[in-house]
Amino acid sequence: MRTDPIEAVGIDEGGSLWVKPAAATFPLIYREAMEVHWDAERLRLYSPKPREWSYCAWFKQIKAAARAQDVELQLGQATTWSGIDPELRRAMADGD
Repeated sequence: MRTDPIEAVGIDEGGSLWVKPAAATFPLIYREAMEVHWDAERLRLYSPKPREWSYCAWFKQIKAAARAQDVELQLGQATTWSGIDPELRRAMADGD
């Protein structure tokens, strides 16, 4: 399994959580049937807008879908955050 740093994490205007890997791409992520999708234009994974699940749960799901494709996504000091408050950021990092 290869490791790829997470370049950025954010919540878009529609309320979906997205995770941008530094190098890995996931054009076939839909095959994992985990409701995680690949945005080929923005080069990032994203979830549907949360319904029953929290943003933290979707963050774990996105990482699990990437892991199913043999890529371990990791937060780091260089990860940037967009539209995520400090409390949610801590919760995501703690569950990482």
